[in-house]
Amino acid sequence: MSMIVPQRILIAPSGFKESLDAGTVASAIAAGVRRILPGAQLTLMPVPDGGEGTVAAIAAATGGKVHTQHVTGPVGRPVTAGWVMLESEGVAVLEMASAAGLSLVPRELRNPGATTTYGVGELIAAALDAEARRIVLGCGDSGTSDGGAGALMALGVRILDADGEPIGLGGRALLRAAQLDFSGMHPKIGQVPIILACNVHNVLCGERGVARVFGPQKGATPKQVAKLEAGLENWAELLERQAAFAKGKDLKFGAGTGASGGLGVGLAAGLDATLGSRFEVLLDSGMAGINLDDALLDADLVITAEGAIDFQTPHGKVPAEVAARAQRVGVPVLGLAGTLGRGAPSVHEIGIDGLASIMTLPMDLSQAVERGEQLLIDAAERTMRLVLLGSAVAARGTRAALQSAATR
Repeated sequence: MSMIVPQRILIAPSGFKESLDAGTVASAIAAGVRRILPGAQLTLMPVPDGGEGTVAAIAAATGGKVHTQHVTGPVGRPVTAGWVMLESEGVAVLEMASAAGLSLVPRELRNPGATTTYGVGELIAAALDAEARRIVLGCGDSGTSDGGAGALMALGVRILDADGEPIGLGGRALLRAAQLDFSGMHPKIGQVPIILACNVHNVLCGERGVARVFGPQKGATPKQVAKLEAGLENWAELLERQAAFAKGKDLKFGAGTGASGGLGVGLAAGLDATLGSRFEVLLDSGMAGINLDDALLDADLVITAEGAIDFQTPHGKVPAEVAARAQRVGVPVLGLAGTLGRGAPSVHEIGIDGLASIMTLPMDLSQAVERGEQLLIDAAERTMRLVLLGSAVAARGTRAALQSAATR
Protein backbone atom coordinates (compact mmCIF):
# COMPACT_ATOMS: atom_id res chain seq x y z
CA MET A 1 0.00 0.00 0.00
CA SER A 2 1.50 3.33 -1.01
CA MET A 3 1.24 6.41 1.17
CA ILE A 4 -1.57 8.85 0.50
CA VAL A 5 -0.26 12.19 -0.71
CA PRO A 6 -2.45 15.33 -0.89
CA GLN A 7 -2.90 16.13 -4.56
CA ARG A 8 -5.37 19.03 -4.39
CA ILE A 9 -4.17 21.80 -2.13
CA LEU A 10 -6.01 25.05 -1.52
CA ILE A 11 -3.79 27.97 -0.48
CA ALA A 12 -5.97 30.61 1.20
CA PRO A 13 -3.90 33.08 3.22
CA SER A 14 -4.19 36.59 4.53
CA GLY A 15 -1.49 39.15 3.90
CA PHE A 16 1.38 39.75 6.30
CA LYS A 17 0.82 43.25 7.68
CA GLU A 18 3.43 45.79 6.50
CA SER A 19 5.31 43.05 4.68
CA LEU A 20 3.54 40.95 2.00
CA ASP A 21 0.12 41.21 0.42
CA ALA A 22 -2.10 38.13 0.35
CA GLY A 23 -1.35 37.39 -3.30
CA THR A 24 2.40 37.35 -2.68
CA VAL A 25 1.92 35.16 0.38
CA ALA A 26 -0.10 32.64 -1.65
CA SER A 27 2.50 32.55 -4.43
CA ALA A 28 5.35 32.04 -1.95
CA ILE A 29 3.57 29.16 -0.25
CA ALA A 30 2.86 27.59 -3.64
CA ALA A 31 6.55 27.82 -4.59
CA GLY A 32 7.53 25.95 -1.45
CA VAL A 33 4.88 23.26 -1.95
CA ARG A 34 5.99 22.68 -5.55
CA ARG A 35 9.51 21.89 -4.38
CA ILE A 36 8.09 18.75 -2.75
CA LEU A 37 4.95 18.06 -4.76
CA PRO A 38 5.64 19.33 -8.27
CA GLY A 39 2.62 17.54 -9.68
CA ALA A 40 0.08 18.69 -7.11
CA GLN A 41 -2.95 20.70 -8.20
CA LEU A 42 -2.66 24.00 -6.37
CA THR A 43 -5.48 26.52 -6.10
CA LEU A 44 -4.31 29.95 -4.98
CA MET A 45 -7.06 31.95 -3.31
CA PRO A 46 -5.71 34.93 -1.35
CA VAL A 47 -8.50 36.02 0.98
CA PRO A 48 -9.35 39.73 1.06
CA ASP A 49 -10.15 40.84 4.60
CA GLY A 50 -10.76 44.54 4.11
CA GLY A 51 -7.18 45.47 4.95
CA GLU A 52 -4.11 46.04 2.81
CA GLY A 53 -4.36 44.46 -0.61
CA THR A 54 -8.16 44.13 -0.67
CA VAL A 55 -8.61 46.45 -3.65
CA ALA A 56 -5.80 44.76 -5.58
CA ALA A 57 -7.22 41.29 -4.89
CA ILE A 58 -10.74 42.24 -5.98
CA ALA A 59 -9.49 44.05 -9.07
CA ALA A 60 -7.41 41.02 -10.08
CA ALA A 61 -10.28 38.59 -9.51
CA THR A 62 -13.00 40.64 -11.22
CA GLY A 63 -11.20 42.75 -13.80
CA GLY A 64 -12.67 45.86 -12.21
CA LYS A 65 -11.25 49.23 -13.16
CA VAL A 66 -8.73 50.59 -10.67
CA HIS A 67 -8.73 54.31 -9.91
CA THR A 68 -6.16 56.27 -7.97
CA GLN A 69 -6.77 59.32 -5.85
CA HIS A 70 -4.39 61.70 -4.08
CA VAL A 71 -5.60 62.07 -0.49
CA THR A 72 -4.39 63.26 2.88
CA GLY A 73 -2.43 60.47 4.56
CA PRO A 74 -2.60 59.55 8.24
CA VAL A 75 0.22 61.92 9.23
CA GLY A 76 -1.03 64.74 7.03
CA ARG A 77 1.24 64.09 4.05
CA PRO A 78 -0.28 63.37 0.62
CA VAL A 79 -0.59 59.70 -0.36
CA THR A 80 -1.97 57.93 -3.42
CA ALA A 81 -4.86 55.64 -2.60
CA GLY A 82 -6.46 53.10 -4.91
CA TRP A 83 -10.03 51.92 -5.30
CA VAL A 84 -11.84 49.72 -7.79
CA MET A 85 -15.13 50.21 -9.60
CA LEU A 86 -17.15 47.13 -10.46
CA GLU A 87 -18.79 48.72 -13.48
CA SER A 88 -21.58 46.22 -14.05
CA GLU A 89 -22.90 46.75 -10.54
CA GLY A 90 -21.83 50.33 -9.98
CA VAL A 91 -20.07 49.27 -6.78
CA ALA A 92 -16.96 51.12 -5.66
CA VAL A 93 -14.68 49.07 -3.41
CA LEU A 94 -12.30 51.05 -1.22
CA GLU A 95 -9.87 50.12 1.52
CA MET A 96 -9.17 52.48 4.38
CA ALA A 97 -5.61 51.17 4.69
CA SER A 98 -4.64 52.80 1.40
CA ALA A 99 -5.50 56.21 2.87
CA ALA A 100 -4.87 55.77 6.60
CA GLY A 101 -3.10 52.45 7.08
CA LEU A 102 -0.41 51.73 9.64
CA SER A 103 2.11 51.08 6.86
CA LEU A 104 1.73 54.74 5.87
CA VAL A 105 2.83 55.93 9.31
CA PRO A 106 6.64 56.10 9.71
CA ARG A 107 7.74 54.32 12.87
CA GLU A 108 9.05 57.53 14.41
CA LEU A 109 5.62 59.16 13.91
CA ARG A 110 3.43 56.39 15.29
CA ASN A 111 1.01 58.16 17.59
CA PRO A 112 -2.68 57.28 17.21
CA GLY A 113 -3.51 60.44 19.08
CA ALA A 114 -2.28 62.44 16.09
CA THR A 115 -3.05 60.31 13.01
CA THR A 116 -6.19 60.93 10.99
CA THR A 117 -8.74 59.26 8.73
CA TYR A 118 -9.24 62.48 6.75
CA GLY A 119 -8.01 60.76 3.57
CA VAL A 120 -10.64 58.04 3.98
CA GLY A 121 -13.35 60.68 3.72
CA GLU A 122 -11.65 62.10 0.62
CA LEU A 123 -11.65 58.59 -0.88
CA ILE A 124 -15.37 58.19 -0.18
CA ALA A 125 -16.01 61.60 -1.78
CA ALA A 126 -14.09 60.51 -4.89
CA ALA A 127 -16.28 57.42 -5.23
CA LEU A 128 -19.43 59.48 -4.75
CA ASP A 129 -18.29 61.97 -7.38
CA ALA A 130 -17.61 59.07 -9.77
CA GLU A 131 -21.33 58.16 -9.60
CA ALA A 132 -20.92 54.98 -7.55
CA ARG A 133 -24.31 53.47 -6.76
CA ARG A 134 -22.96 51.64 -3.73
CA ILE A 135 -19.73 51.94 -1.75
CA VAL A 136 -18.00 49.10 0.07
CA LEU A 137 -15.19 50.21 2.37
CA GLY A 138 -12.73 47.62 3.66
CA CYS A 139 -11.64 48.25 7.23
CA GLY A 140 -8.35 46.82 8.46
CA ASP A 141 -4.66 47.52 9.09
CA SER A 142 -5.41 51.05 10.25
CA GLY A 143 -2.90 53.45 11.74
CA THR A 144 -5.53 55.66 13.34
CA SER A 145 -7.74 55.95 16.39
CA ASP A 146 -9.84 59.03 15.66
CA GLY A 147 -13.29 57.44 15.62
CA GLY A 148 -13.72 58.36 11.97
CA ALA A 149 -13.80 62.06 12.87
CA GLY A 150 -11.26 62.92 10.19
CA ALA A 151 -13.29 61.12 7.52
CA LEU A 152 -16.42 63.03 8.51
CA MET A 153 -14.51 66.33 8.36
CA ALA A 154 -13.39 65.53 4.81
CA LEU A 155 -17.03 64.97 3.88
CA GLY A 156 -18.07 68.37 5.19
CA VAL A 157 -18.96 67.77 8.84
CA ARG A 158 -17.68 70.43 11.24
CA ILE A 159 -16.59 69.11 14.65
CA LEU A 160 -16.31 71.89 17.19
CA ASP A 161 -15.25 72.35 20.80
CA ALA A 162 -17.33 74.03 23.50
CA ASP A 163 -16.25 77.46 22.22
CA GLY A 164 -17.33 76.71 18.66
CA GLU A 165 -13.80 76.22 17.35
CA PRO A 166 -12.71 73.25 15.14
CA ILE A 167 -11.11 70.54 17.26
CA GLY A 168 -8.37 69.62 14.79
CA LEU A 169 -7.25 66.19 13.63
CA GLY A 170 -6.34 63.02 15.51
CA GLY A 171 -7.73 60.90 18.30
CA ARG A 172 -6.45 63.17 21.07
CA ALA A 173 -8.74 65.96 19.81
CA LEU A 174 -11.87 63.89 20.53
CA LEU A 175 -11.78 64.83 24.21
CA ARG A 176 -12.65 68.39 23.17
CA ALA A 177 -15.44 67.49 20.73
CA ALA A 178 -18.67 69.14 21.88
CA GLN A 179 -20.70 70.14 18.81
CA LEU A 180 -21.45 68.77 15.34
CA ASP A 181 -22.48 70.76 12.28
CA PHE A 182 -23.76 68.69 9.34
CA SER A 183 -24.88 71.62 7.21
CA GLY A 184 -21.94 71.38 4.82
CA MET A 185 -21.99 67.60 4.31
CA HIS A 186 -21.38 66.15 0.84
CA PRO A 187 -24.75 66.28 -0.96
CA LYS A 188 -24.80 62.59 -1.89
CA ILE A 189 -24.48 61.33 1.67
CA GLY A 190 -27.66 59.41 2.48
CA GLN A 191 -28.39 58.72 -1.18
CA VAL A 192 -25.70 56.08 -1.79
CA PRO A 193 -25.51 53.02 0.50
CA ILE A 194 -22.16 52.66 2.28
CA ILE A 195 -21.19 49.26 3.66
CA LEU A 196 -18.15 48.72 5.86
CA ALA A 197 -16.48 45.32 5.54
CA CYS A 198 -15.05 45.05 9.02
CA ASN A 199 -14.16 42.75 11.88
CA VAL A 200 -17.41 42.78 13.82
CA HIS A 201 -15.59 41.56 16.93
CA ASN A 202 -14.05 45.02 17.32
CA VAL A 203 -16.06 47.35 19.57
CA LEU A 204 -15.38 50.96 20.49
CA CYS A 205 -15.30 51.00 24.29
CA GLY A 206 -14.81 48.81 27.33
CA GLU A 207 -12.34 46.04 28.10
CA ARG A 208 -12.28 44.97 24.45
CA GLY A 209 -12.37 48.54 23.21
CA VAL A 210 -10.26 49.57 20.28
CA ALA A 211 -7.98 51.91 22.26
CA ARG A 212 -6.97 49.19 24.72
CA VAL A 213 -6.62 46.37 22.25
CA PHE A 214 -5.00 48.12 19.28
CA GLY A 215 -3.67 51.42 20.61
CA PRO A 216 -0.32 49.95 21.74
CA GLN A 217 0.17 48.31 18.32
CA LYS A 218 -0.15 51.76 16.75
CA GLY A 219 2.39 53.36 19.07
CA ALA A 220 0.31 54.51 22.05
CA THR A 221 1.78 54.50 25.57
CA PRO A 222 -0.42 53.35 28.48
CA LYS A 223 -1.11 57.01 29.33
CA GLN A 224 -2.10 57.71 25.72
CA VAL A 225 -4.35 54.64 25.67
CA ALA A 226 -6.31 56.03 28.61
CA LYS A 227 -6.72 59.40 26.88
CA LEU A 228 -7.74 57.76 23.61
CA GLU A 229 -10.33 55.66 25.39
CA ALA A 230 -11.77 58.71 27.16
CA GLY A 231 -11.83 60.63 23.88
CA LEU A 232 -13.64 57.85 22.05
CA GLU A 233 -16.23 57.60 24.84
CA ASN A 234 -16.82 61.35 24.60
CA TRP A 235 -17.06 61.04 20.82
CA ALA A 236 -19.63 58.24 21.03
CA GLU A 237 -21.76 60.27 23.46
CA LEU A 238 -21.61 63.33 21.19
CA LEU A 239 -22.63 61.23 18.20
CA GLU A 240 -25.51 59.75 20.18
CA ARG A 241 -26.80 63.26 20.94
CA GLN A 242 -26.24 65.00 17.62
CA ALA A 243 -25.34 62.67 14.74
CA ALA A 244 -27.87 62.35 11.95
CA PHE A 245 -28.02 58.54 11.92
CA ALA A 246 -27.22 57.58 15.52
CA LYS A 247 -30.75 56.79 16.67
CA GLY A 248 -31.23 53.17 17.73
CA LYS A 249 -27.56 52.24 17.35
CA ASP A 250 -25.27 51.01 20.14
CA LEU A 251 -22.30 53.24 19.44
CA LYS A 252 -20.06 52.10 22.30
CA PHE A 253 -20.43 48.34 22.22
CA GLY A 254 -22.14 47.54 18.93
CA ALA A 255 -20.52 45.03 16.58
CA GLY A 256 -17.90 46.69 14.40
CA THR A 257 -18.03 50.11 16.08
CA GLY A 258 -14.34 49.84 16.91
CA ALA A 259 -13.32 48.87 13.38
CA SER A 260 -10.22 50.70 12.15
CA GLY A 261 -9.68 52.80 15.24
CA GLY A 262 -13.36 53.62 15.61
CA LEU A 263 -13.93 54.50 11.96
CA GLY A 264 -16.94 52.18 12.21
CA VAL A 265 -18.74 54.29 14.80
CA GLY A 266 -18.11 57.58 13.01
CA LEU A 267 -19.40 56.37 9.66
CA ALA A 268 -22.33 54.44 11.13
CA ALA A 269 -23.60 57.45 13.07
CA GLY A 270 -22.51 60.17 10.66
CA LEU A 271 -23.15 58.56 7.26
CA ASP A 272 -25.64 55.78 8.09
CA ALA A 273 -23.05 53.22 6.99
CA THR A 274 -23.86 49.55 7.55
CA LEU A 275 -21.26 47.65 9.60
CA GLY A 276 -21.01 44.16 8.13
CA SER A 277 -18.84 41.11 8.65
CA ARG A 278 -15.97 41.48 6.23
CA PHE A 279 -16.21 37.88 5.10
CA GLU A 280 -19.92 38.06 4.45
CA VAL A 281 -19.54 41.36 2.61
CA LEU A 282 -16.50 40.41 0.54
CA LEU A 283 -16.78 36.63 0.12
CA ASP A 284 -20.34 35.46 0.48
CA SER A 285 -21.69 38.25 -1.72
CA GLY A 286 -19.47 37.08 -4.58
CA MET A 287 -18.03 40.58 -4.84
CA ALA A 288 -14.45 39.37 -4.41
CA GLY A 289 -14.79 37.09 -7.43
CA ILE A 290 -13.86 33.97 -5.46
CA ASN A 291 -15.88 31.13 -3.98
CA LEU A 292 -14.02 29.80 -0.97
CA ASP A 293 -16.67 27.27 0.01
CA ASP A 294 -16.70 25.59 -3.41
CA ALA A 295 -12.90 25.50 -3.48
CA LEU A 296 -12.85 23.76 -0.09
CA LEU A 297 -15.05 20.96 -1.42
CA ASP A 298 -12.35 20.08 -3.96
CA ALA A 299 -9.38 20.23 -1.55
CA ASP A 300 -7.42 17.49 0.22
CA LEU A 301 -5.54 20.05 2.32
CA VAL A 302 -5.84 23.77 3.04
CA ILE A 303 -2.89 26.00 3.84
CA THR A 304 -3.69 29.36 5.37
CA ALA A 305 -1.36 32.01 6.77
CA GLU A 306 -1.14 35.30 8.63
CA GLY A 307 1.63 37.54 9.91
CA ALA A 308 0.92 36.59 13.52
CA ILE A 309 -1.20 33.76 14.85
CA ASP A 310 -2.10 34.32 18.49
CA PHE A 311 -4.99 34.78 20.92
CA GLN A 312 -6.61 37.33 18.58
CA THR A 313 -6.73 35.00 15.58
CA PRO A 314 -10.00 33.26 16.55
CA HIS A 315 -11.73 36.63 16.71
CA GLY A 316 -12.46 37.31 13.06
CA LYS A 317 -9.07 36.83 11.42
CA VAL A 318 -8.62 35.15 8.02
CA PRO A 319 -7.10 31.84 9.26
CA ALA A 320 -10.02 31.40 11.66
CA GLU A 321 -12.58 32.01 8.94
CA VAL A 322 -10.85 29.62 6.53
CA ALA A 323 -10.55 26.98 9.25
CA ALA A 324 -14.20 27.27 10.29
CA ARG A 325 -15.38 26.75 6.72
CA ALA A 326 -12.91 23.90 6.16
CA GLN A 327 -14.00 22.21 9.36
CA ARG A 328 -17.60 22.13 8.14
CA VAL A 329 -16.59 19.97 5.17
CA GLY A 330 -13.89 17.95 6.93
CA VAL A 331 -10.79 19.34 5.20
CA PRO A 332 -7.58 19.49 7.30
CA VAL A 333 -5.95 22.89 7.72
CA LEU A 334 -2.32 23.89 8.12
CA GLY A 335 -1.49 27.37 9.37
CA LEU A 336 1.74 29.26 8.69
CA ALA A 337 2.66 32.45 10.53
CA GLY A 338 5.43 34.97 10.77
CA THR A 339 5.20 34.58 14.55
CA LEU A 340 3.30 32.27 16.87
CA GLY A 341 2.28 34.51 19.73
CA ARG A 342 0.53 34.22 23.07
CA GLY A 343 -2.45 31.91 22.88
CA ALA A 344 -1.58 30.47 19.47
CA PRO A 345 -2.54 26.88 20.46
CA SER A 346 -6.14 28.09 20.92
CA VAL A 347 -6.56 28.00 17.14
CA HIS A 348 -6.57 24.20 17.21
CA GLU A 349 -10.04 24.45 18.75
CA ILE A 350 -11.35 26.37 15.74
CA GLY A 351 -10.08 23.95 13.10
CA ILE A 352 -6.41 24.72 12.42
CA ASP A 353 -4.89 21.26 12.77
CA GLY A 354 -1.21 22.16 12.51
CA LEU A 355 0.85 25.31 13.04
CA ALA A 356 4.31 26.35 11.94
CA SER A 357 6.29 29.55 12.18
CA ILE A 358 8.25 30.66 9.16
CA MET A 359 11.06 31.88 11.45
CA THR A 360 13.92 29.48 12.05
CA LEU A 361 16.40 31.85 13.71
CA PRO A 362 16.03 34.87 15.98
CA MET A 363 15.84 38.05 13.88
CA ASP A 364 14.49 41.54 14.28
CA LEU A 365 11.34 42.74 12.56
CA SER A 366 13.12 44.57 9.75
CA GLN A 367 15.02 41.40 8.81
CA ALA A 368 11.84 39.33 8.90
CA VAL A 369 10.03 41.81 6.66
CA GLU A 370 12.92 41.95 4.21
CA ARG A 371 13.20 38.17 4.00
CA GLY A 372 9.51 37.37 4.40
CA GLU A 373 8.89 35.92 0.96
CA GLN A 374 11.86 33.55 1.07
CA LEU A 375 11.07 32.54 4.64
CA LEU A 376 7.56 31.59 3.52
CA ILE A 377 8.83 29.53 0.60
CA ASP A 378 11.22 27.61 2.84
CA ALA A 379 8.61 27.13 5.55
CA ALA A 380 6.09 25.74 3.06
CA GLU A 381 8.70 23.25 1.88
CA ARG A 382 9.50 22.15 5.45
CA THR A 383 5.88 21.69 6.40
CA MET A 384 5.11 19.69 3.28
CA ARG A 385 7.97 17.35 4.16
CA LEU A 386 6.28 16.84 7.54
CA VAL A 387 2.95 16.20 5.82
CA LEU A 388 4.59 13.53 3.67
CA LEU A 389 6.29 12.05 6.72
CA GLY A 390 2.91 11.76 8.43
CA SER A 391 1.47 10.11 5.33
CA ALA A 392 4.33 7.61 5.27
CA VAL A 393 3.86 6.74 8.95
CA ALA A 394 0.11 6.32 8.45
CA ALA A 395 0.65 4.11 5.42
CA ARG A 396 3.13 1.94 7.32
CA GLY A 397 0.71 1.59 10.23
CA THR A 398 -2.07 0.55 7.86
CA ARG A 399 0.16 -2.07 6.22
CA ALA A 400 1.14 -3.48 9.62
CA ALA A 401 -2.49 -3.71 10.70
CA LEU A 402 -3.45 -5.52 7.49
CA GLN A 403 -0.57 -7.98 7.82
CA SER A 404 -1.51 -8.65 11.44
CA ALA A 405 -5.11 -9.28 10.48
CA ALA A 406 -4.04 -11.64 7.69
CA THR A 407 -2.02 -13.87 10.04
CA ARG A 408 -4.78 -14.33 12.59
